[in-house]
Amino acid sequence: MSGRIAKKLLIVGWDAADWKIIDALLAKGGMKHLKGLIDRGARGDLTSLDPKLSPLLWTSIATGKTADKHGVLNFLEPDPAGAGLRISCSTTRRVKALWNILTQRGLTTNVVSWYASHPAEPIRGVVVSNLFQEHAPGAVHPADRTAEVAACRVQPGDVTDDMLARLLPDLKKMNRADPRVKMAAKVLAQCLCVDRVAMSLLAGAWDCTMVFHEAIDVAGHHFMQYYPPRMEHVNQRDFEQFRHVMPGVYELQDEMLGKMLAAAGPETTVILISDHGFHSDHLRPKVQTAIDDQHAAMDATWHRPLGVIAMAGPGIAHAPISGATLLDVAPTALTLLGLPVGGDMDGRVLIEALATPGEIERVPSWDDEPGEAGLHPPDLRLDPFEARSAMAQLADLGYVEASTGDDAADVAMCDRETRFNLGVVLMTTSRPKAAGEIFEKLFAEYPKDARFGMNWAHCLMACGEVTRAGEVLGGLALAMPNNPDARLMHSSALMLQGNIEDAARVLEAAAKAAPTRPDVLCALAGVCVHLKRLARAEELLKRATTLDPDDPAAHQQMALLELAREQYEPAAEHALRAVELRHNFPEAHYTLGAALAWLEMYDYAVQSFRLALSLRPGMLEALKFAGAVSRKKGDGVGADQFDSLAATLEATRATPPGPDLSAGTKLDPRVWAKHAGVL
Repeated sequence: MSGRIAKKLLIVGWDAADWKIIDALLAKGGMKHLKGLIDRGARGDLTSLDPKLSPLLWTSIATGKTADKHGVLNFLEPDPAGAGLRISCSTTRRVKALWNILTQRGLTTNVVSWYASHPAEPIRGVVVSNLFQEHAPGAVHPADRTAEVAACRVQPGDVTDDMLARLLPDLKKMNRADPRVKMAAKVLAQCLCVDRVAMSLLAGAWDCTMVFHEAIDVAGHHFMQYYPPRMEHVNQRDFEQFRHVMPGVYELQDEMLGKMLAAAGPETTVILISDHGFHSDHLRPKVQTAIDDQHAAMDATWHRPLGVIAMAGPGIAHAPISGATLLDVAPTALTLLGLPVGGDMDGRVLIEALATPGEIERVPSWDDEPGEAGLHPPDLRLDPFEARSAMAQLADLGYVEASTGDDAADVAMCDRETRFNLGVVLMTTSRPKAAGEIFEKLFAEYPKDARFGMNWAHCLMACGEVTRAGEVLGGLALAMPNNPDARLMHSSALMLQGNIEDAARVLEAAAKAAPTRPDVLCALAGVCVHLKRLARAEELLKRATTLDPDDPAAHQQMALLELAREQYEPAAEHALRAVELRHNFPEAHYTLGAALAWLEMYDYAVQSFRLALSLRPGMLEALKFAGAVSRKKGDGVGADQFDSLAATLEATRATPPGPDLSAGTKLDPRVWAKHAGVL
């Protein structure tokens, strides 16, 4: 794509913003500034990544790369100096962020409060790191802007009653010593502080400004339980006093968005995003049932996989955005600013949101491009765990003081969770062998932590080691007989071993124990489809989609059900919805391809199989189906290529596959090929 589309680009991050609440407020006439963006631009869901931890996600947004590449893998990391833990730092990031790339091409960027941006990097422009409110040294670049930023700080004690009443209308009747009132003031103070800094920087000259607000997420973890409808564990008095906090925070963010839009001017192109959503309805977890690790519990149970994206301004089409992920933001931003996309970035340019899409320019990797990029010096860019290990070696030699017991325990905990996070990243990006090696070691070290065992078993199954996975899961099922997750995984192993009836019994028990879990209902529905209990499958999937209409797994299972019924058009519609909700879903792309093949839409079918293979290159059935469809549509060369790849894959498989659960069904390429006359 030649030429720069956006004269100026404003990227606004609202941590945990969710269309469910936004749309409810829009319907009541609220969120008027965001409504203006939507009315003149593009909107859609923005699919998150796993694990849904903010430092990982916002760094992926800024780099266009998964966390195993960019290196930020936790909220905390060891302090290389040997003094316990510290907040994850910009010096840990191994790749260039947008602001570094723009600096390299002579563009000026403002960065405000972005996760893992401390210490501030020496870019062309201004960085106010995520630790500026804490008065951390090195939080502002250039240093001569420190006084200007300091004047923008707002402390909780500075929040007036009028400000606080926007979130707590009954403030005059409330106990001011209530820690929840103090938390509301803290959320407001941080929000106002970021807003003041952003407004100060927008007044200058710039090409790109990136502003991050965490208020919605922080408020959500403390106050979403009071959002209507009232949850069972919340008493009526607390509900009435705190029910307005979440709508109030959203409206405050919208007001600040309006101020930024006015300051940036109509010539500015805008991208508003969130890293994930936040449950606000019947899917909210009950607080008293949260697991012991409060932070992990909140992240695991409250966060919804769909965030928001809205785009407007010069160069933006008035159109829906489909299948977008966090990884697409950086490539799209580069294209808007007339710069090439890195070939090693994991996302795509959202061309459907561009008014005049054209050819996308690329470079192999921005990390290999020479030139000043505003990075910290190499001696500061250290792996914190490697640096900590070096300090430990020096302590063993007596050169420095050894860590205290508490410090060592904290670092060990951080190391454990960081390794787990890396394993999740690898597992959820179709790299089960590497992920499994991590989980296996963790499970050996921490055999009482079921997370490690279940994820290891999941990776074993993905690698075809079904028997070994069954052994691991059988042990977990005995140790945790009432755990729905253990039952869910155990049923998967039974399915791959061909024990379909046993899997059904395990899942029926799991569904009885956890009747409101869509994943359990979907798994049971899938087994019922295999057993041709289609009415039972439909009943389960209706319950699952009622609980969560945006669950991609439920739409995938609906597609499989409709295929079994030979209802190919609704099957394609459900499979398409599944991949819109979760692009990195090779099984759903394959199901879509199969449905399209039965609908005789051959070009689109092959395209879907190619997408499935791009996400999972070893998907044998996709190669076979693509070959058969290519032959049917007269593409003999393409068919031969697919068939050759399939033959090579079959001949070189290191482990025997489990039973072919699609054999004889409408998903079976042989069944379709025989029907189409190309077998």
